[in-house]
Amino acid sequence: MDIIVLKPGGYDEEIKHIAKKLEGMGLTSRISKGTERTVIGVIGDTSKITEETDDSFRAIPGVENVMRILKPYKLASRDFKKTSTIVKCKGMSIGGKKLCVIAGPCSVENKTMMLEIAKEVKKAGANFLRGGAFKPRTSPYSFQGLGEEGLKHLEAAREKTGLPIVTELMDPRDIEAVEKYSDIIQIGARNMQNFRLLLEVGQSRKPILLKRGLAATIKEWLMSAEYIMSRGNQNVIMCERGIRTFETATRNTLDLSAVPVLKKLTHLPVVVDPSHGVGILEHIPAMAKAAVASGADGLIIEVHTNPEEALSDGEQSMRPEAFKKLMKELRPIAKAVGREI
Repeated sequence: MDIIVLKPGGYDEEIKHIAKKLEGMGLTSRISKGTERTVIGVIGDTSKITEETDDSFRAIPGVENVMRILKPYKLASRDFKKTSTIVKCKGMSIGGKKLCVIAGPCSVENKTMMLEIAKEVKKAGANFLRGGAFKPRTSPYSFQGLGEEGLKHLEAAREKTGLPIVTELMDPRDIEAVEKYSDIIQIGARNMQNFRLLLEVGQSRKPILLKRGLAATIKEWLMSAEYIMSRGNQNVIMCERGIRTFETATRNTLDLSAVPVLKKLTHLPVVVDPSHGVGILEHIPAMAKAAVASGADGLIIEVHTNPEEALSDGEQSMRPEAFKKLMKELRPIAKAVGREI
């Protein structure tokens, strides 16, 4: 027994009864209310539940069926929720008809630069602003970000433009500061399987943008989403950002096949980061267009007013005029697949 399907209609008392009964068995519940059915997800070790126990739940008035989910991820599965999740943030939607475009520099470098880039990406049509205040770098000697000062610069940019903020959390000790200033918390590729961090953000009320790990399978990636959702935070956004393969022609191998695969397996929205996916400026527009055509719910694009002087990822950062051109070129592609930008 992994999910309990209720009959059409209101069954609030039955839901409370089922939740209490599950609690007595050392299990917890998560409720998904659809237009036709309400589904209760059973969280915990359900392997020891017997057929007799299943039958006892079937006997509860209002219960239509009790089902097993064979996949190890339950709450993230389409078996648990048939309709696609739309994550709401500051009046914006991720997962609906309108594509979300998250744009901005890799790192927050100073307030003046952040304000300038924010104004440019909004003018071009972006609806979210990205920027790293805490930066995970391969070398300990590389620029590591401005920390809380960087978060304050992001806040100032949001005040000037109205763009919601997406920024990365690396350490559970920083969660209070990141929650204070951000609108969406990003979990980067290197932390995709930092399970302590995932459990922490699972208790946050902020949406979580979960990037795919450097060599993670789709199953492992979905299990990381399950960690977050198991703590109560159902607003998870999956982000394909390229995986490490034998190929060296690009920075990473952007796995666009992951988009339709995820769309079949999970109800969670999926966005694509072509900037990190290929790491080569001239290929980013093509991969962004392909991502929209593949069914992605949004894009993350790195934009910088002076890439030559950028403190990180300058080689893959688009100038504002190039980003504006790309946004214009994306619109007919989005329209062709029933979406809009």
